[in-house]
Amino acid sequence: MEKLLRASALLLASSSLLVAHAQLIAAGGSCGFAVCGDGIAWVWGINQDGELGNGTISPYSEVPVQVSSFIGAFAIAEGIGFSLAVKSDSTVWVWGVNGNGQLGDGTTTDSDVPEQLRSVTGRGAVAGAGYGASVALKGDGTAWAWGSNTAGGLGDGTIIDSYSPVQVGSLTGLVAVSGGGAHTLVLKNDGTVWACGLGSSGQLGNGTSNSSNVPVQVNSLTGAVAIAGGGLYSLALRNDSTVWAWGANDSGQLGNGTNTNSNVPVQVSSLTGIVAVSAGYYHGMALKNDGTVWTWGYNGFGALGNGTYISSNVPVQVSSLTGVVAVAGGFYYSMVLKNDGSVWTWGYNVYGQLGNGTLNESNTPGQLLGLCTSTTVVAERSVDASILISPNPTNGTVTIDDQDRSGLKAVEVTNTMGQRIGSSSFNGLRAMVDLSAQPSGIYFLSIRGAGRSFSRHVVKE
Repeated sequence: MEKLLRASALLLASSSLLVAHAQLIAAGGSCGFAVCGDGIAWVWGINQDGELGNGTISPYSEVPVQVSSFIGAFAIAEGIGFSLAVKSDSTVWVWGVNGNGQLGDGTTTDSDVPEQLRSVTGRGAVAGAGYGASVALKGDGTAWAWGSNTAGGLGDGTIIDSYSPVQVGSLTGLVAVSGGGAHTLVLKNDGTVWACGLGSSGQLGNGTSNSSNVPVQVNSLTGAVAIAGGGLYSLALRNDSTVWAWGANDSGQLGNGTNTNSNVPVQVSSLTGIVAVSAGYYHGMALKNDGTVWTWGYNGFGALGNGTYISSNVPVQVSSLTGVVAVAGGFYYSMVLKNDGSVWTWGYNVYGQLGNGTLNESNTPGQLLGLCTSTTVVAERSVDASILISPNPTNGTVTIDDQDRSGLKAVEVTNTMGQRIGSSSFNGLRAMVDLSAQPSGIYFLSIRGAGRSFSRHVVKE
């Protein structure tokens, strides 16, 4: 699930110091992206077209650098050469390469700093497709896309690039979006999956190898709760915690024990208890409810993270990783977020996309250091530190205290797919959210009232 990847903003505060942990991660072509608990965004990797968003152009940065004047994202995504983010006020921001209009600002001019995409607001998800397209989910349940459209991935019935957002078909009731190499996936609230764009390897999942410039329904797939688009293949997570795949399979990307393409969904072998999925360009990733990570597909640069460089057409466990709450697959590399707020990376690293200060590839996970460094309580208070959320992580009920007595009114709870799962009202200075019936994972709290609106994240253990 390009899905939206979230973890807790853990407030481990002393009288004068707050430790900021990562809360969101995303992996793209050759860039990594994280947002910390203090709302500050960090990017690392290639920077030839302003991908880092820090106002510079350079070959790359092998360590995280701060995105210029950008704070408070709750959904992020990476394409190849460009980045997208949605802030808690539902505004969409973009930066990086723009040769095909993937920034959606009506031009083909690159931007090395974030710019607001004023023509669309995003409810809970954004996605970047590899060949230069972007897609955002709006609050009314529609999807809007822009950029490259050679194979019809924008879903607007044409194959003409669009430098500003166009609606993806006439679909409504959408709860998630994801971009593949040159195809787009959307998930409806009835659990069906729809796809448009390049279909040459069966990645649209409709029983053909034909491309389509309008969304077509993926065959025989119901109960889907998450989607992820890879290079020439697609993934879906069902509500029974199984994973299904379709499309190209030359490197075992479908994870079903074969190397044969499939134009209809097939089940990824031996995976149960899965709570999240991500599709790298040539490898898949799945997060189990025990905090372990499983990968399959191409492994020539170590993206599977199991200590080898041997590709696998069945899932293998990533070495020595537990306590993981989010996964993100990129172009030959992988990234995860742990429940202590730390970020770990492995795989291809020629542009510093592992963010570890080197250009050396690795076939086992290594912690990314220098990310989400400490900051003062004063800096955090300017964002939302006046709100105390506890316990976090939680096994059940979360309490939200309005310490500044600022008149907060309501809390809306959504899962990592942007699906609304509940709400609560403030009784005086306190609101309570019961997550005891929800599966382990990450949940987003949208807190509103007295002219304020902001977001926080909670981990359900």
